[in-house]
Amino acid sequence: MRIATWNVNSLRSRIDRVEALLQRHDVDVLALQETKAREDQLPLMGLQALGYDVAAAGTNQWNGVAIISRVGLDDICVGFEGMPGWGDPVAAESRALGAVCGGIRIWSLYVPNGRKVGDPHYVYKLDWLARLRDAARGWLEDDTALVGDWNIAPQDDDVYDMAAFAKDTHVTPPERAAFQAFLDDGYVDVVRPHAPGPGVFTYWDYYRQRFERNRGMRIDFVLGSPRLAGRVTGAVIDRDERAGQGASDHAPVIVDLD
Repeated sequence: MRIATWNVNSLRSRIDRVEALLQRHDVDVLALQETKAREDQLPLMGLQALGYDVAAAGTNQWNGVAIISRVGLDDICVGFEGMPGWGDPVAAESRALGAVCGGIRIWSLYVPNGRKVGDPHYVYKLDWLARLRDAARGWLEDDTALVGDWNIAPQDDDVYDMAAFAKDTHVTPPERAAFQAFLDDGYVDVVRPHAPGPGVFTYWDYYRQRFERNRGMRIDFVLGSPRLAGRVTGAVIDRDERAGQGASDHAPVIVDLD
């Protein structure tokens, strides 16, 4: 079984790339983030013609998550228990979608960015992660994959230059501690053994030829429960998908299970 995660940065803009990725890598389940559309706006006919079912959650041109599966799509959950909201008035954002696909509980997650240290959105990010951790403890005994854009670079090797991020979010001790808490609970970063750093990233800003100069960050992850981690036979970051005109600023992360 092959699962993948990708911050697609607008599914409507990159549906052709999504369909090509599914076929090129023979993916069974693809979790997407930043779909940037309501469910009724998504172009799904091509995916359905390829034999995939789609679950999606989105409210506007921001955020949005989806799961595309050809091995079943059951027990769909929009958001997790205790998930905090954002805005005035406070409302739940489209940042988490779970479903059982081929016996695996997969969560497509788009963790809040945080904006800058001290911003209310930074506090929201840490609260969101803490609430996710509370919920995720209950999924540890099952075959569970927490996948998506975590907006955290948990180790120094996960950024091209720590000095360039000295005053930025994504690398602060509270964010890194929040990520580490999932590992302490028993989740496993199943990609790192197959794609070790330094210089291995999943995100490159469009700004100043960051991709061409490999000035990126590793912020997209597949965290597996112990049972799922024991089934992993390989993993790869499809860096080539970041290249070319019209690419997302993230690369897909692909994991093989026995």
